[in-house]
Amino acid sequence: MGEGTIIVKELDSGFKYRVTEEPGGEHLMRCYACGTCTASCPVRAIEESFNPRKIIRMTILGMKDEVLNSDFVWLCSTCYACQERCPQDVVITELMNALKNIAVKEGIVHPGIASQAQEILKFGRVYEIDDFANKKREKLGLPSLKSDSKEVETIFKSTGIDKYIAKLEEEK
Repeated sequence: MGEGTIIVKELDSGFKYRVTEEPGGEHLMRCYACGTCTASCPVRAIEESFNPRKIIRMTILGMKDEVLNSDFVWLCSTCYACQERCPQDVVITELMNALKNIAVKEGIVHPGIASQAQEILKFGRVYEIDDFANKKREKLGLPSLKSDSKEVETIFKSTGIDKYIAKLEEEK
C-alpha cells in the first residue's frame, strides 16, 4: 500500500457523529469541500500542512486517530476568517475546538498546550511577571501584577488538567 492509502476497516465510522454531538461540531456534515476555508486561512499561508478542508474530510471519513493525533487542530489561530466565508455555515473555528476537546478527553494533549498549562500552573499566567514588567507597568500608571497560581490550581484540579501536567512531567 502506498503512502496516503486509506484502509476502510481502520476508519471509525462513528467519529463524525461523535464530533457532531460535541459543542461546535454540530454543522460538520454541511461541508461540501469547496475549499473556501483553506483559501481564507492565514495559518495555511505560512504552514502548508494546515488545511481545514482536509481536516473536515478526514473527520467525516472517520480518520479519528490521524485527526486527534495531528498538529492540525492545534494550529488554528481562531481568527474566524474561514467560518465567516463558509457558504455552508460550518462553524470551523468551533469545530477545531470540538476536535481539541475530544482529543483531550482521549488523553491527547498537544505538547505546546501542555507546556503552556505548566507555565499557567506555575505563575498563574503563561509567563512569569518579573520586576522589569512591573516597572514598565508602574511607568504606565498600571498596578503591579503578582504571580499567583492558587486559583489556577483549583481550576486545574476540578477539570483534571493537573493530571495531564503530571503525566507530562513524568515523561520528561
